[in-house]
Amino acid sequence: MITKISRTLRVSFLTAAFVFALSVTASSAEYVNVINDGVNVRTGPGTSNPVYMELFSGYPLKVIEEKDNWLKVTDFEEDSGWIYAPLTQKCDTVIVDVSSKANMRSGPTTQDGVIATVERGVVLELVSRKSEWVEVKHRSGTQGWIYAPLVWPR
Repeated sequence: MITKISRTLRVSFLTAAFVFALSVTASSAEYVNVINDGVNVRTGPGTSNPVYMELFSGYPLKVIEEKDNWLKVTDFEEDSGWIYAPLTQKCDTVIVDVSSKANMRSGPTTQDGVIATVERGVVLELVSRKSEWVEVKHRSGTQGWIYAPLVWPR
């Protein structure tokens, strides 16, 4: 027979376990980026499946599922498909995810000067993170800081 105390403890334990599982799942998302230009994302895991989109080098993707040597991925616009895993690497890029443009600043505050404006969809190398800011570098060599909520992955 379960007493009131043991039932309360069991509910507390299960609640704590559920919250822990959610936090581990949320924080353990895996991101990759494409290592070459012209990489195909397909509708299914295999080269016999139609090409859904073609991506360029550095493009970041979130891994949803793995099957054999294929990754089901989604991008910052929530388009998804399958990519051959050897054509990806651990993510070291971000993509600008704003309606039009984001300011790149000389430091990690809004008081720091704007050194460039970056359009939606531009991929940047991730250099470092500081609080709510990311230090990024454009392939042209321009390096600065962008407010983290303006890029993906955050």
